[in-house]
Amino acid sequence: MSTTAFTGERLPAADPEFVVDRERHLAAYRFACTHAAGRTVLDVGCGEGYGAALLADVARRVLAIDRPEAITAAAGHYPRAALEFRALDVGRLAALGERFEVVVSFQVIEHLPDPAGFLAALAACCAPGGLVIVTTPNRLMSVSENPYHLREWTAAELLALALPVLPTVRVLGVHGSERVLAYERARGEAVARILRLDPLRLRRLLPAVVVGRVFPRLARLVRRRLGAARTLPEVTAADFSVRPDALERALDLVLVAPR
Repeated sequence: MSTTAFTGERLPAADPEFVVDRERHLAAYRFACTHAAGRTVLDVGCGEGYGAALLADVARRVLAIDRPEAITAAAGHYPRAALEFRALDVGRLAALGERFEVVVSFQVIEHLPDPAGFLAALAACCAPGGLVIVTTPNRLMSVSENPYHLREWTAAELLALALPVLPTVRVLGVHGSERVLAYERARGEAVARILRLDPLRLRRLLPAVVVGRVFPRLARLVRRRLGAARTLPEVTAADFSVRPDALERALDLVLVAPR
């Protein structure tokens, strides 16, 4: 498993302090696996690659793309016969020149300045009869600021964004168990205590290089304190589900669009 450190943008695979975050992320990949068996899959913004490796266990072929530094780490840790890692900016999907039966992009769209254009690019990579699956945090359930997110949505807002581009789209949610939700509430309270130290919100004036150093350290500090207080649950895949109900309480929103 990888030992890449948490950066604030990328989630490490083997860090015990981020086990809840990781299982939440993998819930979307497990959902995608139910649609990927024997099919060709494009994973846009694959990060460390552990989700792409999961897809490659069932898919006929997986192409996973991301920035060069992510791809270098991923390719070294997840060799699979059916899996290819390729360095490519997610804004240049047209350069791929091919289509896939399943196109997934998890926890990426909130980082991008043109989310509707990104959805259109994903759709263009999807073969007729295929499926596009996208996840993003639910704004109503976000318990902390993320300086790398340009925008977060509610289910209604995300649907309004997606429908003009993906007219067959529906919205599902990644839901957590009660102990996961309790952990998220505790994390939100811990973050709020830290933010009270900056009542004038001067953090918004910090240079990006400072944010890149401070944010991941604070995120780790919060999780470490929760772990020390035995607040961190021993979560498994069974603590998460993807379903269409109670979207206002979903941790993440899932766009599912047949082509």
